Amino acid sequence: MIALGIDPGTATTGFGVVALHDGTLRLVDAGCIRTATSSSDADRLRLVHVALSSLVDAHRPVRIGVERLFFQRNVQTAMSVGQARGVALLVAAEHGLPVDEPTPNEVKQAVCGNGAAEKGQVATMVARLLNVSLERVPDDATDALAIAIGSVYRAAASRTDPVPAVRASRA
Repeated sequence: MIALGIDPGTATTGFGVVALHDGTLRLVDAGCIRTATSSSDADRLRLVHVALSSLVDAHRPVRIGVERLFFQRNVQTAMSVGQARGVALLVAAEHGLPVDEPTPNEVKQAVCGNGAAEKGQVATMVARLLNVSLERVPDDATDALAIAIGSVYRAAASRTDPVPAVRASRA
């Protein structure tokens, strides 16, 4: 099972792709889609759309997790994130993929077992669960990996057939 996690933003959209195979989580891909501040909002959103569509085509996830905007003090930032979130939801709909829309606290709960976990704790758990170093991975991509891991957990929990326990990869 492959899941794509998306941490939406117009300037930077983080993405993370994880696979669950025989109960082992594995990092497939992670990074950031960055757009130029000199581009129009429409062009930036088009670039995010093209990049996310390419990721879906390349990795063939069975579900997508898109972080839900929970609260934002800055209205401009909230609008920007909301627009990028809409693009991510559109990509999922275009590819007929189910979407998980967790809040930041739900992502933290899924990965750390604590909805109030700090960013560093989430990054540490993501690295442990995937058995990789995230030292050079941008925060937006790490957050997206956490979203993808939560999507895998949600999918595994909703299956009716027995699913092996999820364990860290040994790679």
